[in-house]
Amino acid sequence: MQGAVLVAIAAAIGNLLQGWDNATIAGAVLYIKREFRLETQPAVEGLVVATSLMGATVITTFSGPVSDSVGRRPMLIASSLLYFAGGLVMLWSPTVEVLLLARLVDGFGVGLAVTLVPVYISETAPPEIRGLLNTLPQFTGSLGMFFSYCMIFYMTLAAGGPSWRLMLGVLSVPSLAYLALTVLYLPESPRWLVSKGRMKEARAVLQMLRGRDDVAGEMALLVEGLGSGGDTVIEEYVLGPAEDQEQQQQQDQQQQQVVTLYGPEQGLSWVAQQVQQGSVLGSALELATSSSRQGSMYEQLKDPVVTLLGSVHDKMPGDAAAAAAGSSTLFPNLGSMLSVAERPGDWDEESALPPDEDEEEEYLSDDPLHAPLLSRQSTDVETNKPQNSSMPRYSSMTGAGETASTMGIGGGWQLAWKWTEKVGPDGVKRGAVKRMYLHEDDSSSSGAGPEYVHAAALVSRSMLYTKGVMIGQSPTPAFENPPDTTTNKQEARWRELLEPGVRRALLCGVMIQILQQFSGINGVLYYTPQILDQAGVSVLLSSLGLSADSTSILISGLTTLLMLPSIGLAMRLMDVSGRRSLLLWTIPVLIAALLVLIVANVVSMPTTLHAALSTGSVIVYFCCFVMGFGPIPNILCAEIFPTRVRGLCIAICSLTFWLGDIAVTYSLPVMLSSVGLAGVFGFYAVVCCLALVFVYVKVPETKGFPLEVIIEFFNIGAKATPTTEHRT
Repeated sequence: MQGAVLVAIAAAIGNLLQGWDNATIAGAVLYIKREFRLETQPAVEGLVVATSLMGATVITTFSGPVSDSVGRRPMLIASSLLYFAGGLVMLWSPTVEVLLLARLVDGFGVGLAVTLVPVYISETAPPEIRGLLNTLPQFTGSLGMFFSYCMIFYMTLAAGGPSWRLMLGVLSVPSLAYLALTVLYLPESPRWLVSKGRMKEARAVLQMLRGRDDVAGEMALLVEGLGSGGDTVIEEYVLGPAEDQEQQQQQDQQQQQVVTLYGPEQGLSWVAQQVQQGSVLGSALELATSSSRQGSMYEQLKDPVVTLLGSVHDKMPGDAAAAAAGSSTLFPNLGSMLSVAERPGDWDEESALPPDEDEEEEYLSDDPLHAPLLSRQSTDVETNKPQNSSMPRYSSMTGAGETASTMGIGGGWQLAWKWTEKVGPDGVKRGAVKRMYLHEDDSSSSGAGPEYVHAAALVSRSMLYTKGVMIGQSPTPAFENPPDTTTNKQEARWRELLEPGVRRALLCGVMIQILQQFSGINGVLYYTPQILDQAGVSVLLSSLGLSADSTSILISGLTTLLMLPSIGLAMRLMDVSGRRSLLLWTIPVLIAALLVLIVANVVSMPTTLHAALSTGSVIVYFCCFVMGFGPIPNILCAEIFPTRVRGLCIAICSLTFWLGDIAVTYSLPVMLSSVGLAGVFGFYAVVCCLALVFVYVKVPETKGFPLEVIIEFFNIGAKATPTTEHRT
């Protein structure tokens, strides 16, 4: 766990550089426009700031697909190099044209960092603290802004005025530290390594990130995440100890559907019976489906995924502290039952892998989907009962000396597989492996006694089918041509965007990015000194003998300093209250702050009161923004897409982000001169109202869920439409 935290901190330095750049250009533009006489050319002034955003937009177009191809780490290294080069050119900048070129290069670095740091952290962080770690970029970005404002304020006190070239060029110094961290410390994302079939490297990285040697369950989960599971259904099971053969024969005679479920390691298996009684997940899906068919217009607009994920969180037993500690709060009985499974005497961690290391690397790199991560279960085809006589028995308590179950995949979820088979038209028996994400149903007591656990399962086609997983079986046609064996992998990824679940997730990601940008944060951020100066904030500190420029920059720095504890509070709440709740609580405060700004600029009042209200409202706006609307859109976009197309989808969402950023930043000087502060903040308030409605009806809660499980809910939610019938 400590390894994941340190890696996230190192990666978030890229956002510190972005915050540094944002603050320095906000202060330097006051002096740039004087030297180059841009006071009467607001369009050129806006271009000096927005060129960096244009560079970020251009690089974002390619960053996602390229990172899917070459990896996350090389792109972060490239970001640090671009930061360094941009800082050096800005330090020189003899003309406006050279300055624009430097800002373009700097924007390339910004675009790579902002796009890929949240993805990198999401792919390396454990689910229980993923929200906390993914809020680090917001914290380091604000910290960079504070350091930069302190430097600029000190420079404004110098005789003869500050050098804006030095302000901008200092960026190259911290970028060297970031370069050293990315080259010498950051590992590659384990999910990306698995997608390329580099299993041994992925295992080593996971062991370092998690601080333990046993990562078999998570390794299997990462491979399962290579598929989006568009055929996902909800099934209900009663799980319990294995019965002896005579009892199982009696059950077979009674035509009860009893199956054996398997874990990621040999010896981890148990019996389960599919039942029809409703669970939390099944009931939530029925409710979502019914609402989309017969509910009011408001209910029809509400996304079924919001209902599904919300129901899981509402019924989730245990507390966040236990989950963060790594214990299974949802499957205490099941976990202890699995932990006493006995392994064969010749079993070891690598027994499922080819004995020759070179052969293994070649085998895995050729076909990552057929990597032997599942244990080779010895099974009897006719009875589907493991030949190993030491079936795991149920234990209500974990005794001393027993190891924790490797079935846990985070957030109280368990990973398992079941073997299904049928005889085809040609008379040949074929089978397939179905993956299952199990979640204990806290609301049901099956009546079968305390030995049994009633669980809901998200069941879909497994990506882990190999001939060695189940002995003596023939592959189904679905696995003879897995997705990654297509001749055009990029074309296959674009086709995957059309899947209903991915399409729904992409719509959510794109819209939340648009609304975030047009809530006005980056426009206000870049021009905070000028906005505060126009509000008359210099009167607040006139007794100190500070100039208007120094006063506005000092107020901006103090505002940024006050943002830091707000972000710290958001880091604490991100995995407790959740992303959705933080948005629903902070957006109304943003609206209220903007309304106060409008009143302060419309109603005639004393200058001091006007400045105080404006400054206080800007501070409240910033502090609430960095708690919710600031970090959460990037966190959500890094969580809701499947591994195979995560880079591509992130690129689309980031492209939307930067296009909106350019539009807001470039238009703000014109808007200030035409409609004034009141008109600008009125527009932003309307957008925040729209954002509040969108979050309530379309944005689900993703805290604590493994990334691979989240997309399954989008797939299921896509089926809950007026034309879709739910079948279990």
